[in-house]
Amino acid sequence: MGKKPFIHPYIPNSVPEVQKKMLEEIGAKDIEELYEDIPPELRLKRDLNLPEPLLSELELKRHVEEILNKNISCGERVSFLGGGCGRHYVPAICDEITHRSEFLTAYAGEPYEDAGRFQVLFEYESLMAEILDFDVVNVPTFDWGQAASTSVRMAGRITGRKKVLVADTVSPDRLAIIKNYCHPVMSVALVGHQADTGLLDMGDLKAKLSPETAAVYFENPSYLGFIETQGEAISAVARAGGALSLAGVDPLSLGVLKPPSQYGVDIACGDIQGLGNHMYFGGTLGGFIATRDEERFVMEYPSRLFGIAGTSVEGEWGFGDVAYSRTSFDGREKGKEFVGTAAALHGIAAAVYLSLMGPQGLRDLGRHILQKARYAALKLSGLNGVKIRFRSVPFKEFVVDFSGTGKRVAEINERLLEAGLFGGIDLTKEFPELRGCALYSFTEMTAKSDVDKLTETLRSILG
Repeated sequence: MGKKPFIHPYIPNSVPEVQKKMLEEIGAKDIEELYEDIPPELRLKRDLNLPEPLLSELELKRHVEEILNKNISCGERVSFLGGGCGRHYVPAICDEITHRSEFLTAYAGEPYEDAGRFQVLFEYESLMAEILDFDVVNVPTFDWGQAASTSVRMAGRITGRKKVLVADTVSPDRLAIIKNYCHPVMSVALVGHQADTGLLDMGDLKAKLSPETAAVYFENPSYLGFIETQGEAISAVARAGGALSLAGVDPLSLGVLKPPSQYGVDIACGDIQGLGNHMYFGGTLGGFIATRDEERFVMEYPSRLFGIAGTSVEGEWGFGDVAYSRTSFDGREKGKEFVGTAAALHGIAAAVYLSLMGPQGLRDLGRHILQKARYAALKLSGLNGVKIRFRSVPFKEFVVDFSGTGKRVAEINERLLEAGLFGGIDLTKEFPELRGCALYSFTEMTAKSDVDKLTETLRSILG
């Protein structure tokens, strides 16, 4: 008898008899025929360099658990990392609701329609619209980067222009996504910032604004943490040039800061990760877009919008898609942009979170975070050689300058980790002009004792 062929336990349809039957069904003589369109020079001519498979479920589970046990979570260490995904408190009810099977296992809405899910997403949109002071909010898209990029493309379609000006203090990752979305239809140019405050350089903005400018995009608070106090002036300059004003905002800041509509912003965007969503190895991220209820804006949304309307039964209301024909779900080749699976489940968590917090809760939380950041800035600025890089007011994050200490940020972070602390994000690569600086985050999860421990640990590291 010949040697039995190896059947890989993790690869579906690897049983020879099953493969043979499938090939017969599609009229192919062998598997190689399926790849004949791929040029030979692009094919791998050796086996993949993979370890031997673990054949039992027990062995596999033990192996994976050994890998997972190498992780160090923010539950085991105090974290001062932020930059778009921060450690925020998630009320138990958020998990209780989002883990219900009708929400957890639901897909984007096809091929079935679920009025209950439509209603909760309508409630999410309504709650977000209230804190943003806008009329229309979309179902969550992938993340802030996609929301910002889509906002830019919306502005391009609305104005018929091909250029966007972006504040150079935005997240480098977000900037890369915007550039990717815009190429080759639109171009992206950066607007500088004031060295001492970090605020947008209004002179540079006015100099770069042109008849080709579709939009000006800035963030408040910025990626570097400071509150942009020139929102009205930025929006006025954009409007005077025939461009739209776009702002990226942190929803958690809106209990203490003006909503974007009140300083002239046309399209707002951001992320809902802090609204009842865990970090989960990189974040349960979900981007939002918000505008006024004007046809020129609404018809340029590529993502789904849920509205409320009367039914054929008097006094009965239903929830469903608004202007569904504008989406790629209706006509793939005619959609404003292609939209795939949305982060709707995270929107449900955000709806539960906002319902629990209410206006006063959001206001109290915003004040609490502001106070934490202020206390931390005062403590850290008292260390030898340490400075707070920008003198603008921070919301929950700020840039700490270690360049006067003689130590690299990477070295400092290694020592902090040994002491059970995750230090701030090293900005050296992202912002060359901020060499020796780190971005530190302070949320409602940061205790006063955590800040004190950080201060004393840094004191011993810096000498």
